[in-house]
Amino acid sequence: MRHSTIRAFDYSIISLALLLGVTGCFNEPEPAYKSVPSESRLYLSDKGLGDLKTTDLAKVGDYLNLDRNALTNVDPVATLSGLKWLRLNDNRLSALPDLKELVNLRRIYLKNNRFTAVPETLKDLPSLTDVELSGNPIAEVPAWLAAKKGLKNLSFNGTRLTKLPDDLSAWATLQSLQLGDLNLSAAEMARIRAALPKVAIGF
Repeated sequence: MRHSTIRAFDYSIISLALLLGVTGCFNEPEPAYKSVPSESRLYLSDKGLGDLKTTDLAKVGDYLNLDRNALTNVDPVATLSGLKWLRLNDNRLSALPDLKELVNLRRIYLKNNRFTAVPETLKDLPSLTDVELSGNPIAEVPAWLAAKKGLKNLSFNGTRLTKLPDDLSAWATLQSLQLGDLNLSAAEMARIRAALPKVAIGF
């Protein structure tokens, strides 16, 4: 009995560490953050921006941070073909421009905006690995996203999802999947766990 208790305790600690690590995926973790040279980063967060001009982006390289502004569109971003990391958390966005030129984009963070659907333009981004959509009134994961390969980290915390697509096989190689604060049934959570046994899932 003592050994069983210890094993259960150890498992809980490991699970907690995994979940903490998963959360960090969307908070500029090491070493990913330092993989972007400081001279390639442009910070325009907390600037009170309600409009975005092409001239604002003259110095952008690999990384652009527009968090916590009042943006309703980010059209000038669509021409930044070298961009690898885009942060648009905490704005007023309900749509994205056509981003097909952003062939190098790996991470896009869209937390706490006004998206009612996953932006379809993400479908055309071949290098995409991380997508943060928490805090948006999204009620459905589209089939194209469920089928998209190469993804590593997805977050849908606090959205309106009640289920995921039936076929999750393309997500079997995810590193993490965040599904916290959702109205998922116990049966749905069990199905997701069974479909993605090697993925760190946070409910």
